Amino acid sequence: MGAEQLRGLAHTYLAARDWPKAAETFLKILLDEPQDSDALLGMAAVTDGLNRFEHLYETAQAILEIEPNSASGLAYKARALQKLERISEATVANDQALLLNTNLGLAWVNRSGLQLLQGKFPEALRSAQRAIEQAPTDPRAWANYGVALLNFNRVAESLDAFDKSLAIDAQQLFALQMKGEILCRIGRMREVIPLVRNALALSPQDIKTLTLGIQAFRTLEMYEELKALSHQLVLLLPDNLLAWENYARSLRGLGQFSEANEALDHLIALDTSNVRFLMLKADTLYRLERYREAVAIAERARRLGPDYAPARRIHEKSLRLMYQRKVKKNKN
Repeated sequence: MGAEQLRGLAHTYLAARDWPKAAETFLKILLDEPQDSDALLGMAAVTDGLNRFEHLYETAQAILEIEPNSASGLAYKARALQKLERISEATVANDQALLLNTNLGLAWVNRSGLQLLQGKFPEALRSAQRAIEQAPTDPRAWANYGVALLNFNRVAESLDAFDKSLAIDAQQLFALQMKGEILCRIGRMREVIPLVRNALALSPQDIKTLTLGIQAFRTLEMYEELKALSHQLVLLLPDNLLAWENYARSLRGLGQFSEANEALDHLIALDTSNVRFLMLKADTLYRLERYREAVAIAERARRLGPDYAPARRIHEKSLRLMYQRKVKKNKN
């Protein structure tokens, strides 16, 4: 295959977001010509797509060594610096890119992202609109636009922007999470579930996605699914209150009260003065017919929250059944 055919194939893979094949093909070009700026730009796009930002920075530096005034090289450098949390340096590099080429879509994507990080929401909205004008098929432009709109509480427009972003590239963890958060906010929980599953397929241990899924499954009372995600979160964050509470609630929802009781012991050990947790413990002991223990825990909850009605009710029920059992035992 000739050099130009190889280049054409590399760009075809790049357009299709087939990062491994694009990388392999661009590397073949670079083996023959290490200073091929087009192939280096292709590799920059690949490393960006793979979220390998250290490598992206190195590739951008290689481009700029060959072409110091490469607007694209500066824009890729800015993106790498932004993702490496070197915000000031990223801003400088991106401003230089825009001075060289005011119509560079990537630079406008970068600018909107940097402005969002800095809390400059009106400017970020304008920059995201410009990014969409210059790069309408870049999913990040639409995602940044969605975030900017959300900061102005333009929820329906924000949701539409994330839909457009995901229509271009359905494998975006950030866009899946943001769309899920919006749907949770407006109570469309069933639509959150496929987003969570897609996001977990991309990153099975992502804390934000697990938390989002827990919120949806708990609201929908899907306890098997809630148990699976909350248990996974417990393993990742052993001292996390949200994880233990929802794990305990899922076990209760499945009628597994002995297991729930053990989970509640972990939860209460993390927060000994939470009246809600103590009430759940008392209610669980009540369902296990351990009335004396239920009374003791409910009494503790009542002392901490005298006006908390659920604790008072479970105390009264447990106390009544404890005495009934005592009377029955004495008769026998």
